[in-house]
Amino acid sequence: MKFRFWGVRGSIPSPGPQTVRYGGNTTCIEVRGDDGTLVVLDAGTGIYALAQDLMRRRAQDGAEVDANIFVTHSHWDHIHGLPLFTPLFVSGTRVCLHGARDDATGRGIEHVMGVQLQDSYFPVSEERMNATIEYRTLAAGVPHAVGDIVVHNVTMNHPVTNFGYRVECGGRALFFTGDHEPFFNPHAPGSAEHAAAQREIARREREIELAVEGVDALVADCSYTVEEYPSKQGWGHGTFDAAIALALKTGVRSLYCTHHEPTRSDASLEAVFGEALARWQDRLGGLTVALAYEGLEVELT
Repeated sequence: MKFRFWGVRGSIPSPGPQTVRYGGNTTCIEVRGDDGTLVVLDAGTGIYALAQDLMRRRAQDGAEVDANIFVTHSHWDHIHGLPLFTPLFVSGTRVCLHGARDDATGRGIEHVMGVQLQDSYFPVSEERMNATIEYRTLAAGVPHAVGDIVVHNVTMNHPVTNFGYRVECGGRALFFTGDHEPFFNPHAPGSAEHAAAQREIARREREIELAVEGVDALVADCSYTVEEYPSKQGWGHGTFDAAIALALKTGVRSLYCTHHEPTRSDASLEAVFGEALARWQDRLGGLTVALAYEGLEVELT
């Protein structure tokens, strides 16, 4: 199994001369099974470049595109590249969109396309797209197989339902958090509400830890530094330090930090990453930690 980053920014695309090394596109990860099965994690603006690559491969070898897109959640930066995913307009291709039910409306994952393709927001309706488009609304905690890949999900901590995905193939595993914030207890210590909330936090943390445990690669939301986080609490995003702590606790082999804060230049991103690593350098053991960048391809062996 191997995976490639096509978008690594969070919140909003940030193209320009200050972001060329790591990239300015929002979240999208291509995963390939040993049999060639294609799983795409999130559909930020990075999915447009992936689409161009898929169509180039199709022109070269004639293989039809069969894409299984797993959306972590429906915030714009994780879906706004989807309507411009070129295979949607090509006959003979199949695109299956997987994800959680929308808590606000009760609709299945089809709501993602339904909202984006309204006339007010996009000029082409789904009826005019030539691909075979399917939808699969996932139940929390229930795995789903596509080709030789099995995708497990667990509910992360975010203002809307966000599935973290554990992708397994041939004895190797990748976990992608999507957007995730460390749990915090909003109630006063010593109160009954605090104790009840703490029990629920412990349950959910353990559920996530079990889903992450022992993966070869953890791709985690590292939007903020520990200094920035207090003013962002409740926004649904994590820190470099929280991701490293999770990786060490769960026995992960390698950690890839992603969802880079859009205001950071390449230089400032490297600076804050270096500061975080310095705090943990004596405790990393065999864990490797890296900044994700567009075009980075990793093969899990």
